[in-house]
Formats: sequence, C-alpha cells, structure tokens
Amino acid sequence: MAPAWPPRAEIRTLLDAADRTSAIARGLLDEHGQAREDVQRALRPLRETAARGELERIPVARLKDVTEGRLRLTAVEEAGYGSVLAILDATPYALQLLPGIGAQTAGQMHAAARQIANAVAETVTVRLDVDDRTPETTTLVRALYRLVNAGPDLPRAVEAATAAQETLLPLLDAAAPARGRIRAFFAGQRRRDLAGEALERLREVLADREAPLLVADAALDLARPPADGTSAWIDFELQAADYYALLVEIAGSRPDRISGEGYLPHEIADRVNALRLDATHRRVSLRGYQEFGAKFALAQRRAILGDEMGLGKTIQAIAALAHLRSEGVSHFLVACPASVVINWIRELESRSDLQAYKVHGQDRAAALAEWTRTGGVAVTTIDGLHALPVASVGMLVVDEAHYVKNPGTRRAKAVAAWAERTERVLFLTGTPMENRVEEFRNLVTMLQPSLEVRSGDAAAGARAFRRAVGPAYLRRNQEDVLTELPELVHTDEWEEFGRDDLRAYKKAVEAGNFMAMRRAAYAVPATSEKLGRLVELVAEAREGGHKVVVFSFFRDVLAAVGKALPGAIGPIAGDVAAGRRQELADEFSAVPGHAVLLAQIQAGGVGLNLQAASVVILCEPQVKPTMESQAVARAHRMGQVRKVQVHRLLVADSVDERMLELLRHKRTLFDVYARRSDVADAVPEAVDLSEPSLARQIVEAEQKRLSMA
Repeated sequence: MAPAWPPRAEIRTLLDAADRTSAIARGLLDEHGQAREDVQRALRPLRETAARGELERIPVARLKDVTEGRLRLTAVEEAGYGSVLAILDATPYALQLLPGIGAQTAGQMHAAARQIANAVAETVTVRLDVDDRTPETTTLVRALYRLVNAGPDLPRAVEAATAAQETLLPLLDAAAPARGRIRAFFAGQRRRDLAGEALERLREVLADREAPLLVADAALDLARPPADGTSAWIDFELQAADYYALLVEIAGSRPDRISGEGYLPHEIADRVNALRLDATHRRVSLRGYQEFGAKFALAQRRAILGDEMGLGKTIQAIAALAHLRSEGVSHFLVACPASVVINWIRELESRSDLQAYKVHGQDRAAALAEWTRTGGVAVTTIDGLHALPVASVGMLVVDEAHYVKNPGTRRAKAVAAWAERTERVLFLTGTPMENRVEEFRNLVTMLQPSLEVRSGDAAAGARAFRRAVGPAYLRRNQEDVLTELPELVHTDEWEEFGRDDLRAYKKAVEAGNFMAMRRAAYAVPATSEKLGRLVELVAEAREGGHKVVVFSFFRDVLAAVGKALPGAIGPIAGDVAAGRRQELADEFSAVPGHAVLLAQIQAGGVGLNLQAASVVILCEPQVKPTMESQAVARAHRMGQVRKVQVHRLLVADSVDERMLELLRHKRTLFDVYARRSDVADAVPEAVDLSEPSLARQIVEAEQKRLSMA
C-alpha cells in the first residue's frame, strides 16, 4: 500500500527544499564544467606551441620509421626540409615541385608527418615557468587557480552533486502530481501512489545534511571572483603540486599505464585496479600513479612502496589509511626516523581528517594514552618502536624502511615483531637496496616470508628480480610519472688543488686517512679553490634571486662555508633536534628571494621538503650513490616550479676522481636492481661495495699514484 501524502504545507516545504538542493547541485556541476573548460581553452594554444617545438626537433629522417623505410627523403633534405615540422608546414603541392617527388610521394610524406604529429600531440607536456610568464601561461594559471582554491573537498562535492542530481531529478519528476490539487486529480491513482513513495524517499534523502552543505560550500568557492595574474602566480609557487596534479588530470597527459603501475605483472595490476579507493577521510587529490600505489598497498596487504624520492609516498600511505578508516578501522601506527616525525604529523593533519598523535618526546605517554583511547594515527620513531606496548592496529607504516634492512639490529627486530602481529604492513623507501640484494630480500621476507627471493632471480637480471618480488614491491621513477618536472641540470665543477690544499691532501694520503682526504680541499678556507667556486656559485644564484642548499658530509666543511657566507641558515645536522631541523627548513622557505641553507647530507637529505631551492651544491662526492640522489630529490620533487641546477664540487687527480670512477660502477648496479633496466648480466655480489672496502681501494690507489706506498 502506498504511503499517505503528508499535509499540503509539508509537501510544499519538502519539494522546495528538494528544488533548492537540486539547483545548487546543478549550479556546482555547471560551474565546475565551465571552470574545466576554461582550463582546456587556455591549454590548447600552449599544447600546440609545445607540440610544434617537439616536431621541430624531430629530424625528417624519422618519416622512414613510420613508412618502414619506403620513403626516399634525399630530395627534401637537399631542399632544406630538416624536420617533421617543416614537412607539415609545407603543402603537398610545394613538396611535389621538388625533383623526383610526385603527388603520391608528397601525400605519403604529409600523412607520415601527420601521424608523428598526432603521437606528439597525445604526449606533449606543458610546463609552467615562474621565471618566464607569458600572457598564455598566465591565462592558464588563472584558470587553474579557480579550481585549486575551491579546496581539497571539491572532488567529493562534485561527486555528491552528481549523485544528488541522479537521485533527486527522478524523484522530483515522480512527485510532480503532489505540486497541486489539479495535477493530482488528473494524475490517476497509479501516479498518485508513485508520488507518495517519491515524497517519502525525498524526505529520507534530504535528511542527510552533510552532502548538501559540502556541495553548497564548494559552489560558493567556485563562484569567487577570478584572481589577477600576480596573485595566481604567487599561489602557483605555493601550491605547485596541486596545480600540476590538476593540469595533468584535465590535459589527459597522464603517464602510460604500464609505467604508472611500476611494470607489475598484469594479474597483480588488474587486481589492484579493481579496488575502489574511498576518499571520505582524505583531503587531497591523488594523481593516477598515486591512487594506484595506495590501492596496491591495500590489495597486497603487506608490501613495499619503493617510489623514487619526490613522488609522494607519504600521501599514498595516508590515502590507504583514510580508506581503511572509512571501512571502520580505528587505530593506525606510523614508525619513522625522528627527523620526519613532525613532517608526518603535518601531512596527516593537512591531507586527511585522521587524528595524529606524536608518540615521541616529552609528551609521549599522554599521546599514547589518548591514541589508545580514541584511535587515530600514532606516529613514533623506528628506534622507539620496541618500547611501545603491544596494540592491535589496522595498518603499520614504516617510513625510510631501509633503516631496518639488517635483521640483527634491535630496530629491525622490533619492526619484524610488529609486522608479524599486524595484518596490513606498508614499508616506504626510495632506496630499498643500497648495497646488496640480500638486504632487499630481508625487507621482503619481513613482509611475506613465503615469497622466495632466490639468488638466481637476481643473477638472472633486473627483470627476473622484479618479477620475483612483484607481489610485494612497487616502484616508479620520476621520469616515468612526473612529466611536468622542470629540467634537472647536473654540472661537475672541477677545480685544482691550491698550494695549501695540496699540502693538506698529501699529508692525509700519507696517513691513509680517507675522511681527511675527502675534506682536504677545505683545510685552509682562505685559499680553498673549492670554497672560492662555491662562493661564486652562490653569488650567481643571488643575482638571479634563487635559493641555494649546500650539502656536505662534514660539519667542519659546513662551518667553513658558513663563515664564507654570512647570513646562511643552518646547518641542519645530525645533532640538531628533528623539530629544529623543520624550523630551519621553514625559515629557509619563508625568506623572500635568495637564501642559503646549509645541511649535512645525511640529515638534510632525509625527510625534509626543500623544493624552495632551485640550486643544489654538493661540497664533495658521497660514498653511497643514493645519498646524493636523495639530497637532490629534496629540491627536485613534485611541486618544484623552477629548473633545478645541481653543482658537484670536485678536484681533479684526487680522492674525488677516484670515488667517481668506483661509484659509477656501483650506481649502475643499483639502477639495475632498484629500477627498471634492460641490463641482465650482473650478479648481486657485485653490488656489495662497502664503505671500508671503497676507502681502502681509494687510499691505496692514491698512495701509489703519489709514490707513498
């Protein structure tokens, strides 16, 4: 039996509320669609210009590839047509005027050039350069500003508005007979019954106050007056990662699916893609590869996310935690180095509505008690994990997980014990294998003991190794998924020893003191050639208004640099408390224009976001290949808006040159196993080049060269 109609006044109030809710939802969807169209319109000329630039760099000889070598291009090359763009800009008629080219050949050339142009158009990337603001790029930034500043809840609001329209419009149509007595009279009994059911359903739908409020707030945000160009560019510098994420989504220039999925076996990738990620408790939009990473962690339950630095591993982990929270899971635990505890607290608070508790330091006990009582995310240190009382958690996240690669250490045993009693575990590390494949195997074994990583898998090459660990391991590289990153330019700055430097160096070599050899170039700062070049580089950066980060392994080298650069911030060093490190990084970022930050590479290269810097200076080469790449990635990461220049200071015929020769081989082997590669003839033992071994080889080589053996 159909429900009886409520009183006329109540019907009117109900239908008016439904009409208003539908109108607001429709308004949001219209505004959102128009805002996206504005971005598309601003993007078109920029993509066309970028595509033409790419086509101009493609030699005309590439037309043979498209036609499997059937075209003869001698005549067009001799006539000065050097690029695919030149062929496209010429008419088929102009081409067939060339000797030996008929109408058919000219048409084939044009068709081949158009085929290349279509491929370029699908993959071309638009980069926004804050130092080269054109009217076209300013129009695009202003269009993006509107969507970015509608807030992180905009995607949820659009989804809610879409759902509201899909629900309300049919119900309002069915309830139409209830809008007046005459309509009801002529509707017939069947339609009146359906109208009564629709009214009842409308009352249930409108009882949800949260979704309409979310939609209304988003609609107001989108309706704000457009920003002027200056304000939009300033906001772009502050939120570049959000701008680029939106640009990639709207432009459709996502990385190809295979690279975004880390070249996983298809059966694993398909299972991961089948999972639907819930964004209810998340306050950040994800890029396609980030969404896949979060779903991989959930689908595989116990896994390593080994993305390269700067790709947002923390955000992917938070997305996984937020999804589990929507399923009713209440308690989560994050273990990380002390230097990044504060960063985790900040990210959790800004990227989700999950409550974060700092279970470290002075208020550790109180925070632990509150987390135990109310739930949320407890953030503690890896070293303090062993002292944490046993608790049931929905997911354990271990950041910088390569810290626990040696199973005999107390920290590794503590992580292993927690992992054993926790159903879902996620390891985050950009460097899962620094020196030995065996160390990587230890991490996998801690997560999935049944997953056998045999020595033969590694010896067979990188692809076999990755196939073997695919169920537990996902890694993507910047060049595969961050197509919008500004250029990264490496420059080796070669110097010669001055008289005082050389004297200090020979003394260190004679004593067999490897560490003294590495910093001998700064032994006498007043005459140091390296330090002089560093000051010059900083002066150049100052003229351009660029921020600079100076990395060194040695405190005394940073002290010398600090005296040569009055006003430099820092140093960030191993003995500086984690909170103070973040304060120094924030101070550096807040300085308008040029600034210099000093950092020990083993402290500043982990956990801090230094993307305000566009110049990185390495005072000396490092023993581990990953140490330099981690440090550079602190600046060259998602959200960077300027070209990053990396200067490595080196002295010819010294320990620096010997280190580069040995580490070049070591880096190649690291890339083979930690990244996608076609090299397949290395063995894991070859990667094992320990620091003492390297130091001994270099000292002996230099003693021999200087006739001190």
